[in-house]
Amino acid sequence: MSTRRIEVVGPGRLDTGDHKIWREIRAASGAPANPFLDPAFTVAVGQVRPRAEVAVLREDGFPVGYFPYERGFAGQGRAVGLGVSDSQGAVLREGVRIDARALLRACALSSWEFDSLEAGQDVFLPHTAEALASPVVDLADGFERYVRALGAGSPGFLKQTLAKERRLARQAGEVRFMYDETDPGALRTLMRWKSAQYRRTGRRDRFAQPWIARLVEGLARGGDPECRGVLSVLRAGGRPVAAHFGLRSPTVLSWWFPAYDRAYGKYSPGLLLLLRMLEAAAEDGIGLVDLGSGPARYKESFKTRDLRVYEGSVVRPGFGGAVHRLGRAPVRAARRFVRERPGPARAGARVLAQLGRLRDR
Repeated sequence: MSTRRIEVVGPGRLDTGDHKIWREIRAASGAPANPFLDPAFTVAVGQVRPRAEVAVLREDGFPVGYFPYERGFAGQGRAVGLGVSDSQGAVLREGVRIDARALLRACALSSWEFDSLEAGQDVFLPHTAEALASPVVDLADGFERYVRALGAGSPGFLKQTLAKERRLARQAGEVRFMYDETDPGALRTLMRWKSAQYRRTGRRDRFAQPWIARLVEGLARGGDPECRGVLSVLRAGGRPVAAHFGLRSPTVLSWWFPAYDRAYGKYSPGLLLLLRMLEAAAEDGIGLVDLGSGPARYKESFKTRDLRVYEGSVVRPGFGGAVHRLGRAPVRAARRFVRERPGPARAGARVLAQLGRLRDR
């Protein structure tokens, strides 16, 4: 009979052997190689979030699973990078079974919250509150086949997008695209645009949170081929008009932080950049681009199908669990109310945008 032990360590204490085993377990699972569930992402978060931890499950001394999380007040846990990570969960070797609350008890956690739990996470699925659609673009058969299908399914959308690119070139100068830009100035420009977009739409500015800005900058400098940042920039007449910073594994690219210069908004530069990026990504071996959950009309136009992700939390009895319920249940109920009622959701978005404009005056 095997002996199981759970050891909690900081992400920086994972050695190269742990990284190798973690990735082998992920590969054997058959799940998409989403970079947010790679050990390098957890390590990067640990460098800017000192309360990030990893539970290492061992059987007879050998690692059979990894559970990354962040620790908060009263033992409340959250997914690593919660709020910016698009795929969450535990990495467990096939056949490893553990109760979610027992796992939390071993980590001295009273709760664990997630908002993008990966499908197939049987340990946590009983604790989900809502299933969300996460649109993706399949590129395994190449960009040409994809764009033919896009043109057949949405001919007007594709024609209009390409026409805007030609008009942009005529009126602003030659259009050029860089898939993997290394200029740190371009990244700063993107972050400035994105911050302005958050404020304009009344949303919380993620880049005003220092840890998120440092996380993105660190991933931009990283060179791990299994998980690294990719900055893509669209220029017209030598000037940046749209940019995107994403996270990639060898086969999956996550659409993460896109933004554009509003002075060029009539040309839909964000759509042009995404189309060019899909082409370059396919040539670079990317088979899947994950557009992330959350409603957006352009995602519906570009996607080939939806993956399923989940929102919810595991809660243990006790003080910390009660604190979590009091703090999160009303928020989750309000978000679900808005998602299920498109009319109020649109009205709420207009109010947030008006508040954002007033705040910027």
